[in-house]
Amino acid sequence: MRVEPQDQGATAAPVQAPPLEVTATALGPWPGDDPLEATRIIRGELGSPHLPFLAELPDRGVGSDALGRTATLLEELAVDVQPFGWRLVDRPGKDYRRAVSALSTDINILADVVGAEDTSAAEIKVQLVGPMSLAAGLHLHNGERALLDYGARRDLAASLAAGVGAYLARVSAAVPGARLVVQVDEPDIAAVLAGSIPTSSGYRTLRAVAASEARESWRVVLDSLRLAGAAEIVVSVPEIEAPFDQILAAGADGIAVPMKALTNRQWEQLAGAVEAGKRLWAGVLDPSAELPRTAECVERVWRPWRQLGLPAAALAGVRVTPSAGAQARTPAQATAVLGRLTQVADGLNQLT
Repeated sequence: MRVEPQDQGATAAPVQAPPLEVTATALGPWPGDDPLEATRIIRGELGSPHLPFLAELPDRGVGSDALGRTATLLEELAVDVQPFGWRLVDRPGKDYRRAVSALSTDINILADVVGAEDTSAAEIKVQLVGPMSLAAGLHLHNGERALLDYGARRDLAASLAAGVGAYLARVSAAVPGARLVVQVDEPDIAAVLAGSIPTSSGYRTLRAVAASEARESWRVVLDSLRLAGAAEIVVSVPEIEAPFDQILAAGADGIAVPMKALTNRQWEQLAGAVEAGKRLWAGVLDPSAELPRTAECVERVWRPWRQLGLPAAALAGVRVTPSAGAQARTPAQATAVLGRLTQVADGLNQLT
């Protein structure tokens, strides 16, 4: 089944949100190079009420990494790979075309797998790199990072915002009637705001970007995602110095963050967000380590929850995730991670 983009001017029927309960999902990166196997595993392990996702398979090579995939969504901007990484270029190159082809294949396979299901999951998640980390990862014609230049940062955010609509339309066509959830990845945000991203030469660092600029860049992209049909948008960040307040002020529905190293202050910020109706995606296990016991993962959320005085009923807005992508594991190990996450979700649901 080949999926063609829908007319973005068409008005889609509203998708009803599923009843709230603790659910499981993963962050996107998946091991191996077989999108059919990945899609079948993910949808098999994360059936309703959990949240399946469109896998990223970096083992396939150039163009299947998160940065390259997101760069293909840019409107009126093209990229290609140079020795120092992805670079903005005048005309699309072979690496750009490879990335476009891989994403089209993934969406078409998703449509085929969903079409063969007796009962499809009520939701689907896609991931993309956020504008700040995108600017940190893409290079200009002179080889320097786009993050260096204010105009380049602004243009990248606007271009990404302009390009996400067609992407969500294609995914929506592949999974008819599913509620669209978008995870915006900002792995480099702490370094961007702290001014610790190195220049291409490595001899100095780039100037820090103001938090207010990051917030406005997110707002531009998030607003476009919302207009394109995203029912839930969560920004994924590292646990160190993540700007929770700026992310939520930009209009995000929630934050995805690893639990292990959160400080008391960060937990208090997250508690305030939960009380304000925002969602917490809790990174409860490290997929690169030995699989932890279910009770250990449950306690990683439940202990600070109780200490902060949050009501047990508010757990229903939590999604449990790994703390990182599972691309470094085998497919069998990554599958076991998903199974453990669903067990953790069940354990937390028993506390509500």
